[in-house]
Amino acid sequence: MINEEKATKNYFQKLLDWFKNLIFRIYHALFRTDYTTFTFLSIITGAVVGFATVLFHHSIEFFNEVFFKQTAGGLYFLGAAAVIALPAIGMLIQSLMIIVSPDIAAKRGVAEVIKSVASRGARIPLRTTIFHFFAPVISIGSGNTMGPEAPAAQLGGGVANKLAHLFKLSDSRKRVFTAAGSGAAIAAIFNTPMGGIFFALEIILLNEFQAATFSALILATVTSSAISRIFLGNTSVFIFHSPNVGEYSQLYLYAILGITAGLISLLFIKYSNTLDNLFKRKILKRYPQWIVMTLVGLIVGVSGYFYKDIFGIGYIGINNILANLLSWKVVVVLLTLKIFLVPLILNSGGFGGVFAPSLFIGACLGYLYAVGLNYFFGFQFDVTAFILVGMGAVLGGINSIPISAILIIFEMTKDYSFILPLMLAVVASTMIVQGTLKKSVHERHLEKQGYRISQNKEFSLLKSISVEQVMNKDIILIPEETPLPKVLSNLMENERNTFYTVDRNGAIVGMISYSEIRPIITEYEHIREVLVAGDIASKNYTTLLETDDLDYVMKLFESNEADEFPVVGIDNKNKVIGAVRRQDVIAAYNRESFKYNVAEGFARELKTISNTKQTKVMEGYSIVEKTPLREFIGKNISAIGLRSKYELEILMIRRHNSPYDNENDRANYILPNPQYVIKENDLLILFGADEKIALTEQWNID
Repeated sequence: MINEEKATKNYFQKLLDWFKNLIFRIYHALFRTDYTTFTFLSIITGAVVGFATVLFHHSIEFFNEVFFKQTAGGLYFLGAAAVIALPAIGMLIQSLMIIVSPDIAAKRGVAEVIKSVASRGARIPLRTTIFHFFAPVISIGSGNTMGPEAPAAQLGGGVANKLAHLFKLSDSRKRVFTAAGSGAAIAAIFNTPMGGIFFALEIILLNEFQAATFSALILATVTSSAISRIFLGNTSVFIFHSPNVGEYSQLYLYAILGITAGLISLLFIKYSNTLDNLFKRKILKRYPQWIVMTLVGLIVGVSGYFYKDIFGIGYIGINNILANLLSWKVVVVLLTLKIFLVPLILNSGGFGGVFAPSLFIGACLGYLYAVGLNYFFGFQFDVTAFILVGMGAVLGGINSIPISAILIIFEMTKDYSFILPLMLAVVASTMIVQGTLKKSVHERHLEKQGYRISQNKEFSLLKSISVEQVMNKDIILIPEETPLPKVLSNLMENERNTFYTVDRNGAIVGMISYSEIRPIITEYEHIREVLVAGDIASKNYTTLLETDDLDYVMKLFESNEADEFPVVGIDNKNKVIGAVRRQDVIAAYNRESFKYNVAEGFARELKTISNTKQTKVMEGYSIVEKTPLREFIGKNISAIGLRSKYELEILMIRRHNSPYDNENDRANYILPNPQYVIKENDLLILFGADEKIALTEQWNID
């Protein structure tokens, strides 16, 4: 019986594999050119993300009805006070989800998409995407005062990442389409295609712009936004009359609003960081999370009982402010509650985003600012203009997205009349935040988790190379007592144009280059018998450690006029063991860039290489897959010294997972960094000269 079940299972597995292969054959037959394939996949990504976002939107509405109509109806004995319990019930459900899947629950928000994109090809598991679909839906649907945008961006990135893996795209393409998926989700949820594009560029890609990336973003976001308009409507979520921004001579008042918004944004961020430390270090260590989250939910419920506009996403409350239906006293309370509650929910464990709360805070701030100007200074300003500008300023300030904030507000309102004050306020707000924090809130959040995300390829490549790997050990050391004529003679007879002077103990005391010799040439006949090497050597030099990376070295070259730096030992920092020239750094970067480009270009071919076959890349150079030596296991790539010992480059790591997984899931291809630790089941895909690859035949292959 067991054998029959196994045979049936194998039959269906073979049938599934045959169907997958058929789909891919049809796909490759229809889309032979790379451009056609790229366009097709961009549109498909946008369409799938668009439908997923529409489903996400309707799910929030569904759960909102479940909680506020059906659940509240079941609590009829509480009367109007039943709404107090609803956010608490939602928080309790979320806490149970965290207890069941703590690891998945921790992978929340835009930060996870940024990590996936920065890791080049990292997989976002489907179960993570599904979990973070339902958790924020329950949170917002039960009345918690959060936004749907960050969860939507995570949903879009997760869906796009899954599609990229299904289509077996290269790591660079996975990166592009994951970012495009997040941008498409923002475009769909806000109905702002341009805002979605620049959200992906500013946040997910950390301002790394490439033409291919931009094309994918445009196609995906336009497709996603079109689907959103079909199913969710083509009208703005905000209702207002065309704003009157006033005279251009009064634009400085909008700049002041922007500065105020920047200070409010800083207050929000600092308060959130304080709560984060408080909950992690004290509260959640003393009390069960489900109790803490339930109590926070009750606080939200009590707040919403007295001020119902605080419930949920908050768009209804913003429209009430735009329509001037609320008094300034109520708006002050709403502003205070929003700033107080949102970080409280997030840091206690609740799910949701801060985009919508940022808009709500900005609307309250803009309203109070305009009312204050009109009341205290006798102006007759249109309050609507200041509300809209305040929304953009706080959105840009809290989330570090100046361009996206401008475009999102502009596209949501479809009104060009206030674009100048909007730009002025958003730039002022983000400058205040960036000038204080130096980095975006997302980068700071990732650094707290131990991640340092590189902003561009050059930074990443230079960080991966150490000084030890490129330094020239052929250096010239001369005693500081050496007579000047002998110094000049050595300088003219050697190819190197920099010497290092040392004392009697061999410790470096200075350096001599043409810049030190040139000023004394005219007086040479008079001073040749007087001066020695130590007299003319420059004492203003910078030393490097062999463990320093080339990114640090390149920054030193940019800030110094020197063309060469001496390298000293870790144990004896006075002893020169080598030197690094500017051209050495450039050459190393070019080699590493070539390696990276080869890995990207041959990513598909690499997956077909076997242990007994090598693929020729060019004359004299090949790619081969090898089982690592046992002495490599447990060491990181920089420690095994493949480049220095064998003159080979590791292009990719082919990791095998469980033998019970299907073939597609069993092999995982990654582009490793120097700190990657080689594991027992890893296979090394190597690139190098044929004669160097031939030497690996002596490796012990299991």
